[in-house]
Amino acid sequence: MINWFVELGPITQAFLATLFTWAMTALGASLVFFFKTINRKVFDGMLGAAAGVMIAASFWSLLAPAIEMAENSGQIAWIPATVGFLSGGLFLWSVDKILPHLHLGYPTSEAEGVHTSWQRSTLLCLAITLHNFPEGLAVGVAFGAVAYDLPSASLAGALALALGIGIQNLPEGTAVSVPLRREGLSRAKSFWYGQLSGMVEPVAGVLGAFAVVWMRPLLPYALSFAAGAMIYVVVEEVIPESQLARNTDLATVGAMCGFAIMMTLDVALG
Repeated sequence: MINWFVELGPITQAFLATLFTWAMTALGASLVFFFKTINRKVFDGMLGAAAGVMIAASFWSLLAPAIEMAENSGQIAWIPATVGFLSGGLFLWSVDKILPHLHLGYPTSEAEGVHTSWQRSTLLCLAITLHNFPEGLAVGVAFGAVAYDLPSASLAGALALALGIGIQNLPEGTAVSVPLRREGLSRAKSFWYGQLSGMVEPVAGVLGAFAVVWMRPLLPYALSFAAGAMIYVVVEEVIPESQLARNTDLATVGAMCGFAIMMTLDVALG
């Protein structure tokens, strides 16, 4: 099975890997068929863990390889990392101001982006979709980097990143579908919206892999861009939401555990 996967091209690998992360989102969303509510403390712990995974992945799987690649190619190492990182954050900030969305736990009156009459369920789904885009992009860029056979970009490292993102997508799918069920949507509709939020990851993954395969000089910038986009989401969305109910200790412990899990996966496998 592994040999078959290794022989595939990086774009196909990225597509399959992000299909896995999408499937993990759907698996988490499927819990709505068994539970109508989720304990807020558990919810905040899961959000904290997701934040930890994303922070660790941003450095170990994206920024560190970007810096090493820039050094090996004779560039000033901090320039691609800094420019790419800030560009990723700026891109997400721009989308955040335009795309209508609503973060979990907030009333509809606090929806962000351009004003719209869309339903609350749609706005919640778009918020998580905005969250998932940089994750899919990060996985795609990581697999695209493998195509250049660079020491800092290994297939095992890309697989570790996909596995880590998939792990944190499991509770994320639950975090979308269960609140929607609690608000009165049917189980089927709650599941649909929950898994739909992860559908953007295969699209972003293929785009990321395609971009770096065809534009090698941009690889350190692309890796850093994905890292900046992920950190923006963590700071602007995930961490604040984990603190809403003031379960700060649980959210912090979750973040520490999530970071440790992702770091272990990346170092052990990459």
